[in-house]
Amino acid sequence: MGLEIDDIQSGALHHRPAPYVGKFLVLRVDDRHAGRALLRRLLPAVVGGLPSANPNKDAWAGVAFTYHGLRALGVPQASLDSFPLPFRQGMAARADVLGDVGESDPVHWEPPFGTPDVHIVVSGLSPDAARLEKALERARAAYRETPGVEVIWQQDVHQLPTGRTSFGFRDGISYPGIEGTGIPGSNPQEAPLKAGEFILGYPDETGNLPPMPQPEVLGRNGTYLAVRKLHTKVAAWRQYLRANTTSLDEEARLAAKMIGRWPSGAPLTLSPDQDDPALGTDPHRNNDFLYRENDDRGFKCPAGAHIRRANPRDANIIGAARLHRIIRRGTSYGPPLPEGVLEDDGADRGLVGTFIGAHLDRQFEFIKSEWINDGNFIGYSGEKDPVAGHHDGTGTVTIPQKPVRRRLQNLPSFVVTRGGEYCFLPGLRALSWLTELEN
Repeated sequence: MGLEIDDIQSGALHHRPAPYVGKFLVLRVDDRHAGRALLRRLLPAVVGGLPSANPNKDAWAGVAFTYHGLRALGVPQASLDSFPLPFRQGMAARADVLGDVGESDPVHWEPPFGTPDVHIVVSGLSPDAARLEKALERARAAYRETPGVEVIWQQDVHQLPTGRTSFGFRDGISYPGIEGTGIPGSNPQEAPLKAGEFILGYPDETGNLPPMPQPEVLGRNGTYLAVRKLHTKVAAWRQYLRANTTSLDEEARLAAKMIGRWPSGAPLTLSPDQDDPALGTDPHRNNDFLYRENDDRGFKCPAGAHIRRANPRDANIIGAARLHRIIRRGTSYGPPLPEGVLEDDGADRGLVGTFIGAHLDRQFEFIKSEWINDGNFIGYSGEKDPVAGHHDGTGTVTIPQKPVRRRLQNLPSFVVTRGGEYCFLPGLRALSWLTELEN
């Protein structure tokens, strides 16, 4: 079954360009007729089809809907009921599953996240500001010309001057290949995954069709997004590294052990002793590795390191890693904390992450609950991801080394959830169907 690639929103399969600028907008629909009118105006701004093999050439806009958004547009209840439970409940209701507790509890989220007011999420991403403006121009005109639809939240994102995240590490390196797209994955040792892992209407890795919302015209060629605004506590991160090392070299090494890569992006599995900037920036080598043969016991990249938990590849774990792959697209917001500063300056900084897949529970929620916030799958009961996991100041992380392993103690949380929503990203025919709904 060939992919109906021209009906899939182009943004679903895009890799993030580098450099990049972007914007996220949240809209509330106060009148269903106005919402449908907005969609009719938005349709020309949304492009389907295969993205360029070179992400630095493309700019794109995407339109996604929450459960409350589809209801606000007048989608029939029988159709709403055909969506999976996590989507119908929304991200805030799944906080316990996702580890959004303590500072990350939805009661602390930025409004309007976690409320029924979040209906439509419009996003745009581009290699530069001029192309972003062009990609979003029609979208802006659409909502400005539509009474009854209001922008209630927006966030600009951009690549930091360092080209790295606020924690100081190059990201956006790893992404899966998808059968039928012709776009290779970043790891040549990983076979492309079935299209149904990411796009509804096609067989997934189990050989079955993923559950699809009805009618078929609505569900086919759609996918789900978990959109998260994540505040990064950079000063706390630097303070922890400083307090647990005795030199800058040790500090850099400990940070790499917690992340799983060096700041350049070079993976510890291929360069365990020092950073290798040439490796880190080489797209043909910087993700070309597995764990079982080269680093089964984690002496190079600890089993609990962030990138190894987020994608264990062929490592000895509980579960089948290929059933839990997602497309990750992280984008930074806010100013960087100046190099060497150890005190928090009060600025809001972090990333807006978009996590794409056909199964919210089997993919995004499983990764958060079983891999990020639980160490049992790698034999480290009680341990969590040292960077992205929720910690209360008593967390531990094991770093295998000889002659005696090291165990980090008293980990605080370095990442705080500021908001998020589960969204449905429909195909282009589905967008047209939504504009033609009857009362």
